[in-house]
Amino acid sequence: MYVVLRRLVILAVAVSLPLVAAGALWARQLADLDPHKGVARAHTMPVQGIDVSNWQGDIDWSRVRAAGTQFAFIKATEGGDYLDPKFRQNWYAAKRAGIPRGAYHMLYWCRAAREQALWFVRNVPADTDALPPVLDLEWNHHSRSCPQNAPPELALKKVKIILEIMEAHTGKRPIIYTDVAFHRDVLEGELAGYNFWLRSVAAEPHEIFRNRPWLFWQFTTTGHVPGIKVPVDRNVFNGTPAEWRQVLPAPPPRRSVQGAN
Repeated sequence: MYVVLRRLVILAVAVSLPLVAAGALWARQLADLDPHKGVARAHTMPVQGIDVSNWQGDIDWSRVRAAGTQFAFIKATEGGDYLDPKFRQNWYAAKRAGIPRGAYHMLYWCRAAREQALWFVRNVPADTDALPPVLDLEWNHHSRSCPQNAPPELALKKVKIILEIMEAHTGKRPIIYTDVAFHRDVLEGELAGYNFWLRSVAAEPHEIFRNRPWLFWQFTTTGHVPGIKVPVDRNVFNGTPAEWRQVLPAPPPRRSVQGAN
C-alpha cells in the first residue's frame, strides 16, 4: 500500500470506535441504497468513512460516529469565492463527535489557481488534528459559467500551485481526489509523490485507473448512514485498522495548568 503522509505525527490515537466486534455493528448500520456488485469488497473493508457537503443538510455527527464512521472529508471551498454553507458547522461538529476529518477544495477551471488556494487558506483552519486537505479534481461540465476543459498542461500547472499553497497552510501534504475522466486526461503518470482518493462506483479502482496506487476509495454515492437523512458518499481507507491508526494526526497536547495564576 502506498502511504506517504508527510509531516503527520505517526502515533496511534483513540479517536474512533473500538475495533473489537465493530465489523458486525457496521454491517447492521452502514448501507447502500443502490449497491453495485462491482464494489462489493468495499463494504467489507474495515476502515469506513464518508464525504459530505451542504447537500446532506444538518448531520447528527454523534450518530454517524456510532454507526461506525471512522473518517469524514468535508467540503469547504470551490473556486475563489464559494464557501460551503455547512462547512464550519460540519467541521466543528465532526470534531466534537470524535471523527477525524479533513477539508476539501473543488478546483474551478476558470479561476486563477492562486486566488483559489488563498480562498481555501482564508476559510479552512490549519488544525493540527485534522486529516490532510484534499484537492478535488474533476471537469466542471455541470457548471453554467465554466463547463469547458482546460488544456492538460495548464490544468496540471494550476493543480501544482494549489497543492503547494495547501501544504504550506496546513503543514500536511494534500490528498488528490479524482475521477477516471480527469485522471485519464491530465493525471495519468503525474504527481507520484501524492496520495490519491479515487472515485469508482462500479468497479474496484485497479480495474479502471492505470498504475495508480490509492489511499482512499469512493465506492458509492448512494450510501445510507444513520445521522444523515439523505444519500451520502461512502469511502474506505486502503489498509488495516492498525495502519489507519498510524496515519492519523496526533491530537494537540493538553495544556498544563501547573503554575497557572
